[in-house]
Amino acid sequence: MITENNKTCAVIGCGVSGMGAAIRMRNKGYKVTVFEANAFPGGKLSTESKDGYRFDMGPSVFTMPQYVNELFEISGKNPAEHFRYTQLDPVYKYFFEDGTTLESYHGKEKFAEQMAAGTNDSKEDILQYLNRTETIYNLTNEVFLKNSLHRLKNFFTWPVVRGILNFGKIGAFDTMNGANSKAFKDSRLVKIFNRYSTYNGSSPYLSPATLNVIAHVEIVKGAYYPEGGMFGITDALVKLARDIGVQFKFSTPVKEILIENKKVTGVRTDNGTEAFDVVISNMDVYNSYKKLMPNVKRPAKTLDQAKSSSGIIFYWGINKEFKELGLHNILYAENYEEEFDTIFSKKAIYHDPTIYVNITSKHTPTDAPPGCENWFAFINVPNNQGQDWDAFINEARENMIRKVNRILKTDIRPFIASEMVFDPRIIESRTSSAFGAIYGNSSNNKFAAFLRHANFSKDIKNLYFCGGSVHPGPSIPLCLLSAKITTDLIR
Repeated sequence: MITENNKTCAVIGCGVSGMGAAIRMRNKGYKVTVFEANAFPGGKLSTESKDGYRFDMGPSVFTMPQYVNELFEISGKNPAEHFRYTQLDPVYKYFFEDGTTLESYHGKEKFAEQMAAGTNDSKEDILQYLNRTETIYNLTNEVFLKNSLHRLKNFFTWPVVRGILNFGKIGAFDTMNGANSKAFKDSRLVKIFNRYSTYNGSSPYLSPATLNVIAHVEIVKGAYYPEGGMFGITDALVKLARDIGVQFKFSTPVKEILIENKKVTGVRTDNGTEAFDVVISNMDVYNSYKKLMPNVKRPAKTLDQAKSSSGIIFYWGINKEFKELGLHNILYAENYEEEFDTIFSKKAIYHDPTIYVNITSKHTPTDAPPGCENWFAFINVPNNQGQDWDAFINEARENMIRKVNRILKTDIRPFIASEMVFDPRIIESRTSSAFGAIYGNSSNNKFAAFLRHANFSKDIKNLYFCGGSVHPGPSIPLCLLSAKITTDLIR
């Protein structure tokens, strides 16, 4: 039972973090209104259909489901009655130019056993590596992921002290590739673990080895498939929010956050102004300042850090089934380092890109017509700095088709029955991600975790921020933790 407190809260943006914040604030007794510029919920976690094919438009890997479940639990509901998912095993299929295929399984023992059987590294070496990633997780989880790094009192706790005393064990002074190249002889394993840097839009040749913790989360903690696809998360949270009394205003972009005497007073939309006691912005923090608070002094040192990579995504309706593919598939570039150098140094697309192909019809057959598949085909590209994206899209399409054909020994061109395309320009216009950078600031810096914007404004009272562009960072679990950190700051 919610105890009303007669206070009001506006949440700007209906991304997964915005929904999490709205649900938590409603449970605190606030009257909550969510303002969303689009006509649909979810932000990046949205869905589209075309020609009988349904696609999840953004995030496609689901880990740490307990953070979704927790929102039902604090609302007095049984998560299993409202949100269902299954554990994946195997999780990924990895394809290499030398013709080999490897599969990623859940659990340290099974993963190490399968990888050792297909590579030149031993099960013992792989297990040792996974044990090190577990150590990183245990040392950083409470410190970085569950607390604000911008409240001094949070540094005087045992988890933080333990983390500081063991700072050398989290890999902050080595790069991901440096650590992974030392751990494995087989270049295929190095590529598999290096790819986790792309989960927050960074380069494994620049980002700290601390990010190897992501491997622990996915391999040991597990990856899952929500019933109804990834949009099932959005659908379940919107229904929950409405059920407990959250109000949604779609197709209603906020034009300005109203501030008087360094205190939030409300928001302005095309429909006029509305007064609120608290405002939480789930919009990319860069654009929150630029578009909603143009007269407020911006924290330039934080906002002007290098941005993450973006993506070109082809949503292909394929009128054929490929039995050799699974739900999650990676077709690796031969020269991984050159690919990342092209993206981050040259700000261009690579001629032999690593391709991620997500096919939800493998688990939800109704996502495609009978005998067909819905391909979410993604490559990493630089964020938008004014490049010729129309030319890049045409080039990327040909590069990707050639690579798929070469590795799968087929010709997919005649089977592409339907197509939609996203590029950094569309990503920015649809989700307000500055420069189309999917993950906010990049982590190509050993101190990136400390340099994300705080979950609150230091200058404006009752103004807060949540989502992938602020602490603790991008991904569904971190966005939901961001919502928790933010709302825990509000008394």
